[in-house]
Amino acid sequence: MKHFFIPILAFLMCMTAHAYNDHRGHNLDSLESVVASWTPDAMEKASQQQLTDLNKAYRELMLGYNVINGEKSLFYARKALSISHPRGWNSADCDVYRYIGLYFYGKEQYDSALVYYKLSLDAVDRMAAGAVSPDCPDGYSEYEIDDCYSALYGTIGNLYNMMGQLPEAMEWYDKAGQLFDKHGWNESNSVLHYNIGETWMDEAEYNKAAAAYDKALGYALASGDSLMIIGAYKGLGRLYLAQNKPWKAMHYLRDAEEYYSHHPDYSPGFRTENLLVMNQALTEQKKQVTMMLAGAGLLIVLAVGIILLIGCLRRARTQNKETSAIIDETLSELAQSKACGHCKDVKVSDREKDILDFLSNGYTTTQIAGALSLSQETIRWYRKKLLVKFDVSNAAELVSTAKENGVI
Repeated sequence: MKHFFIPILAFLMCMTAHAYNDHRGHNLDSLESVVASWTPDAMEKASQQQLTDLNKAYRELMLGYNVINGEKSLFYARKALSISHPRGWNSADCDVYRYIGLYFYGKEQYDSALVYYKLSLDAVDRMAAGAVSPDCPDGYSEYEIDDCYSALYGTIGNLYNMMGQLPEAMEWYDKAGQLFDKHGWNESNSVLHYNIGETWMDEAEYNKAAAAYDKALGYALASGDSLMIIGAYKGLGRLYLAQNKPWKAMHYLRDAEEYYSHHPDYSPGFRTENLLVMNQALTEQKKQVTMMLAGAGLLIVLAVGIILLIGCLRRARTQNKETSAIIDETLSELAQSKACGHCKDVKVSDREKDILDFLSNGYTTTQIAGALSLSQETIRWYRKKLLVKFDVSNAAELVSTAKENGVI
């Protein structure tokens, strides 16, 4: 989406406070029939008031056909200019040059559009310098002049924006914004900063976009225009989605959708775009939930693995201690055996006697290990050691021999 809102803003920027009504919903054929009666001969005999009215009619046709038939709009713009320019009617010239520029802007002939926008600026400069016209014989007010300037500043900003010259675009936007602030034109400022936000979104400059959308929302709230407010919400929703924050994005997008659902005739294109962005946010939410669940599952598996590993380490440490104790005990017995030669009586440790007692009572290795809080491997070690001490080959002989020797 290349600056989706710019065409809308371009049209709004051209609609100054004193611009003519949009005649797209009126009977343009009737107005054309009226102006068609003005032949070149009739115009030569016309009074100044008649020429003023005819110039306005041409400009109304220019505006009425602006969107629905660009060629006709351009035709009537040139007709209006043929009256106003030779007579120095700068306000009318400003109006016409701006719309001719808009025509070329719509055809992406940006160099031509810039030429006409600058001609329109020259006309406003003459108005500011004190030029008069049939409509304003005493000159133009500061309000009227600023109205024309601000419309042109925003329009020229759009042009540089579409040409990819963003620093220049932002300079012109800033000029427009200053005049909007000067006169408290909050709705115009909201549209302007929304458009700036969309521009920075396209450039992935999210911090700048956030600042612009916040300003758009502030001006919208100040104006009390709910449609402007919802537009800012939609922009913030897109911003947070682009920053991978779908939950926060959905907060704004839902507010926008609630408004659009209750006003189906307002900006249906905006609602369609908002629904598409909501769908993207929902998809991203599902992805994040899936990832969180997968992450939680992985953490559980890791936790279980760590617990099992700790258990294994503890068992290994216990077995090592038990094994070390058995080795020390065995080495001690061997040393005693070597010191006393071949003793007839078999000597057993307290631990070995405990194990012999359990064996005599029919305990298994597993049961003995549980009773003495030792590992099964340790009990097996002791049993093998006892078999060697008593020179027997199985548990039954071990118990019998131990009893014969008075050990148990």
